[in-house]
Amino acid sequence: MSALQIHQFPARTDNYGVLIHDEASNLTASIDAPDDSAVLSALQEKNWTLTHILTTHHHADHTAGNLRLKEITNCTIIGPGGEADKIPGIDSKVAQGSTIEFGSFRIEVLDTPGHTAGHISYVIPKASVAFVGDTLFAMGCGRLFEGTPKLMWSSLCKLRELPEETKIYCGHEYTLANARFAITIEPQNEQLKQRLECVEAMRNQGQPTLPTTLREELATNPFLRAGEQTVKDRLGMQNEADWKVFAEIRSRKDNA
Repeated sequence: MSALQIHQFPARTDNYGVLIHDEASNLTASIDAPDDSAVLSALQEKNWTLTHILTTHHHADHTAGNLRLKEITNCTIIGPGGEADKIPGIDSKVAQGSTIEFGSFRIEVLDTPGHTAGHISYVIPKASVAFVGDTLFAMGCGRLFEGTPKLMWSSLCKLRELPEETKIYCGHEYTLANARFAITIEPQNEQLKQRLECVEAMRNQGQPTLPTTLREELATNPFLRAGEQTVKDRLGMQNEADWKVFAEIRSRKDNA
């Protein structure tokens, strides 16, 4: 069995596009379509033919390329049923528990609302990879445009339950700003200090900081660590519910 091939590339100002390819079946999917020209260039570079777009949520910086790509390639656009009316060109609606057969790989759908009301993530267990859109970032998480802190915390808890070796692909290159914020929440976190230094060096050289791994995020991402007693103590919220601690961290980031 061939391995799942994954190609990440920059798009727009700070988005990432991602192509996944199953060589055995010659299927290629774009995770979201932030910019049709960037996706087409990536397809040409890899000599792949687009067959699917897997949409995580309706925001324009994730769907702007849908219609032109569909017109050129006749690809199938799959996306969250909860916001299907906002997703250009959608053909197939999916939700929590849905599965997508992609050649020799099965893609599982998780409902991960909070950033938007119908946001979903795509997990491929056989390849140990998850595409989380704007729900989770390296050392960060998405702003709560359409959801509550309690809802977003529930979504993050779903992602926390994935195997720690899972590679996480996110929608944006926000890692440096996130790391600089994270250190204000956990200034004594040695692994976080080391990661901040590493990320600063990578960005100074123009290198991408993604994908990340769930293991790295569990150790350094304050939004995933809201339930840790050390974080609660630091914030003076020793006896508060985990989601309330998350809400406080999210509020601080929004106002940073």
